[in-house]
Amino acid sequence: MDFTIEHLRQMLDQKKISAVELTQDYLDRIRKYDDVLKSYITVTPEQAISDAKKAQEKIDAGKAGMLCGIPFAIKDNICTDGVRTTCASKMLEDFIPPYNATVMEKLISQNIVMLGKASMDEFAMGGSTQTSAFAKTRNPYNTECVPGGSSGGSAAIVAASLAAAAIGSDTGGSIRQPAAFCGVTGLKPTYGRVSRYGLVAFASSLDQIGPIAKNAKDCAWILNAIAGYDPHDGTAYKRDVEDYTAKLGKEIKGLKIAIPKEFYGEGIDAEIRDSVMQAARVYESMGAQLVECSMPSLKYAVAAYYLIASAEASSNLSRYDGIKYGHRSEIGDTFQELICNSRSEGFGEEVKRRILLGNYALSSGYYDAYYRKALALKQRISAEYAHIFETCDVILTPTTPSVAYGVHENISDPVKMYQADICTVTVNIASLPAISTPCGYNAAGMPIGMSIVGKQFDEATILQVADAFEQQFTPVAPKL
Repeated sequence: MDFTIEHLRQMLDQKKISAVELTQDYLDRIRKYDDVLKSYITVTPEQAISDAKKAQEKIDAGKAGMLCGIPFAIKDNICTDGVRTTCASKMLEDFIPPYNATVMEKLISQNIVMLGKASMDEFAMGGSTQTSAFAKTRNPYNTECVPGGSSGGSAAIVAASLAAAAIGSDTGGSIRQPAAFCGVTGLKPTYGRVSRYGLVAFASSLDQIGPIAKNAKDCAWILNAIAGYDPHDGTAYKRDVEDYTAKLGKEIKGLKIAIPKEFYGEGIDAEIRDSVMQAARVYESMGAQLVECSMPSLKYAVAAYYLIASAEASSNLSRYDGIKYGHRSEIGDTFQELICNSRSEGFGEEVKRRILLGNYALSSGYYDAYYRKALALKQRISAEYAHIFETCDVILTPTTPSVAYGVHENISDPVKMYQADICTVTVNIASLPAISTPCGYNAAGMPIGMSIVGKQFDEATILQVADAFEQQFTPVAPKL
């Protein structure tokens, strides 16, 4: 079942398998393996079979697009009409959206098959998927390790072939980091390239929806389907959608690849540094030019990111008060007590921590000391990226400083967890596109990922560069 979308498309079009049979095969795998992996919060077998029957009609009529009949998983913070959307939180345990997110509408128009909703860190706040209130996901390569987060369920699903592809969201690395931990490919598009309408907000200036799949080519096909302007989203760009598969397979000779030294220094595991540099040499052998550069603001990036993200989260999550919707406490004699108890019972520890941090950073007397400085750093980081892109086409970095860690490690140490985002957060701060793809395995067989960062709206180039390496690299599937 370790098939790419392109392979499944051929099988479906050549009638080697029907969409219903393919869907049933994936549902059978979910039943067999997900009790251990816990990658889904909600599985929708009846809807999946119904979707497959509709897709088969398109296939039989010769009207199938690239994604027609392909089984997908959807991260559980993306609204799905009539299907529970929990954000992995007790606060939204029974929330059933009355509408689809724009991304879902676009995928439905392509006749995908939705298998269910993928687990995640609560409200997308975390890097382990262990803060989920319902399904603490395990890594398919070693079930004693985390899959990363917050889109850990989506990445684990693709790695374990419990869906052909998945949709995730990325606020500070939440697509790329789990993709690296689970040995799959994850794309974070430019901010505004994919509509956020129907995505439950974490940090509105940083959130972006994107695909997780077996390879860069699959990500390109999915981006073709979900990218584009949306009048429902005030942050979506009015920009034509290009064919993101157009550059795939083209040589990268003459391309300049930046290697920022700060991403390869202290705190990066030697095995990861060596694997990414070995990948850089593969690019060099293809005719690309490696350019060493510097990004001095990297040491401040995590602090700036968590101040900005937490400030926006504290604002976005203020709507969950137990009055309009969401969890409502049965305890409380006054309005104030009801709100306090509803939020205390509904939110997990990590969400509470970030609300407190955000409110503190925005409070009188601390706004200038913290939040305003974080915004100034955002401009500085963006300027440093722009300077690198004056002479280089893409930037190559490790995706994570370490491979996937044990499910009981780091969870009680939030500072250590936050520092682990050092390789990913600057991309969100600067509103850039980036893709993570596997580039090796450590001595224990755990996947190592590398990230290719591009200029704004230049997803086609980073997909081309990722695909070029994937043609030279043989991935190892997890042994379930």
